[in-house]
Amino acid sequence: MTGKRAVRRRGVASKAPDADAPIGVFDSGIGGLTVLRALTRTLPREQFLYLGDTARVPYGSKSGEVVTRYALEIADFFLERGVKMLVVACNTTSALALEVLRAHSPVPVLGVVEPGARAAMRATRNRRVGVIGTEATIASGAYARALRTLDRKVEIFTRPCPLFVPLAEEGWVENEIARRTVALYLSSLRRSGIDTLVLGCTHYPLLADAIGACLGDAALVVDGGLETAREVRRALEATKLLRRRGTGAASFFVTDVPERFVRVGERFYGESVGSAVRVVLRETGVVPKQPALRPARTSG
Repeated sequence: MTGKRAVRRRGVASKAPDADAPIGVFDSGIGGLTVLRALTRTLPREQFLYLGDTARVPYGSKSGEVVTRYALEIADFFLERGVKMLVVACNTTSALALEVLRAHSPVPVLGVVEPGARAAMRATRNRRVGVIGTEATIASGAYARALRTLDRKVEIFTRPCPLFVPLAEEGWVENEIARRTVALYLSSLRRSGIDTLVLGCTHYPLLADAIGACLGDAALVVDGGLETAREVRRALEATKLLRRRGTGAASFFVTDVPERFVRVGERFYGESVGSAVRVVLRETGVVPKQPALRPARTSG
């Protein structure tokens, strides 16, 4: 957006953003810090505001209507702070609420599903792609639709892996419990002949070594976080909102007590989070009715 007029959405007013405005990044909790890590390394001059909805985590087992309501509340939190872009670092929210967020927001909204799908299609050679994620992400069929938009003949094999999230947050990513859990979830995918596996949850990169060891050399593991960061950069350049001067920084917000977020966050972010501010989100109005989930037909 390049004009100077004010924009308003559901009572949220803001001036048209400029290059020095921050970028809002959010997730249901801590996992999105893996995406923020990719963003800060790709865009070292940008200012980021990160919100983890730690009071209502996890999103992966909640309905589309509930996830959408939460996402709209978070979007308004960022819009009130004059962000120039929203990055949905949560796969579940990207799968269930992205289009509603885009209709609601006066600034661009990018999710992680489409970049992850594009990265997978560039990587695959035999057009047999696996996707793992939360129950809601897999049930939504969002990755299958995104992959088939790129190649209608791709074969897709999916598997929800809910126990990967607590393993990542506990730091149990290299022990025997992690290895056995990975093997239990991924044994069928390993037999399916996939040559590419998409990590459809922001927690899963912490288990990438165990996942890679389980799959062996036959399958490449794809983390959409880096591709998302590249697409954010391209979008900022296209709208002339890329910040080309100054030093980058990140500020952190949570919806519950921050101590655990700060302590565990370093594991996901790759450096100290430092501190986080607890905030109370304002409830949104009526959430648009969500269509019934109709997963795209997949194999496996």
